[in-house]
Amino acid sequence: MFVDEAEIAVKAGDGGNGCQSFRREKYIPKGGPDGGDGGNGGSVIFVADENRNTLLDFAGKHHWTAKSGGPGMGKKMYGAAGEDLIVPVPVGTMVFDIEKRILLADLEVPGRHIVIARGGKGGRGNFHFRSPTNQAPRYAESGTKGEQRSIRLELKLIADVGIAGKPNAGKSTLLSMISAARPKVADYPFTTLDPQLGIAELDIERRMVFADIPGLIENAHLGAGLGHAFLKHIERCRLIVHLVDLYPIDGTDPLENYRVIRAELEAFSQELAMKPELVIANKIDLTPSDGDEVLKDFKAAIAPREVIAISGATKLNLDSMLKRVWQHLHPQPD
Repeated sequence: MFVDEAEIAVKAGDGGNGCQSFRREKYIPKGGPDGGDGGNGGSVIFVADENRNTLLDFAGKHHWTAKSGGPGMGKKMYGAAGEDLIVPVPVGTMVFDIEKRILLADLEVPGRHIVIARGGKGGRGNFHFRSPTNQAPRYAESGTKGEQRSIRLELKLIADVGIAGKPNAGKSTLLSMISAARPKVADYPFTTLDPQLGIAELDIERRMVFADIPGLIENAHLGAGLGHAFLKHIERCRLIVHLVDLYPIDGTDPLENYRVIRAELEAFSQELAMKPELVIANKIDLTPSDGDEVLKDFKAAIAPREVIAISGATKLNLDSMLKRVWQHLHPQPD
């Protein structure tokens, strides 16, 4: 199950109380204060883990609490420190403070970590309060409370290339043909309900991560269809591969379908709309015997944008497409 948003409450551990104690040993009638300090509370720490790809762990668990510090003891012994709570999250997770409405962290790099809530400090024992005028202090400090926050987690997948297009344009088929990913493929719209990632490999040194985004429809940015929930996942992509079905089964116009998706990208985010785009005309294996007039008209209508014609089902021109994608991602200096 793919979950890309969650709201949770985190609570760091409280600091342990300082100890009020006096030394009592044989032959030492006036040992004086020897109360130790309380231990510090544990902190809540989020770590970007590349082995996780969903926020499902947070869907059924709302409260995340670190251990509190132990109380101080006699003989100047410190209380045990509370253990930190290490919480692994997928790479690409953004952490927001709900009450303050601010972004606390963007964990876009594997291994990056951030302290979300700091543990409380342990209180000092009465040993620290002795003085020439107060040689038997009968008080100690209480530990401070650990921080607590209400936070919202939002996952944006990390990929080099985002595959956009209308439902049934062939995005899942394309991903399955260029990578080891196995998304659901069928001859009806909205077969993909969650974003899918796949790694395409030209050779051992040239690898690219593709993200198949569920099909977009008109007014997706307003909540229509499925794509509006996943448009954010291509905001991090460096290149958009816009897949266009040249021969839609519903009889719609490929050019109009292309313009609808472009309008949705622009309405969702100007930054997203400004990303480099490679237009892929799919299903050329269905070209009628009398010629490829549909492809010619489509290329002419969106010129000077670059168009590459492929067939995802028969793997026609896929190698050429991947090489062009690599060139877009790694342009050579002039």
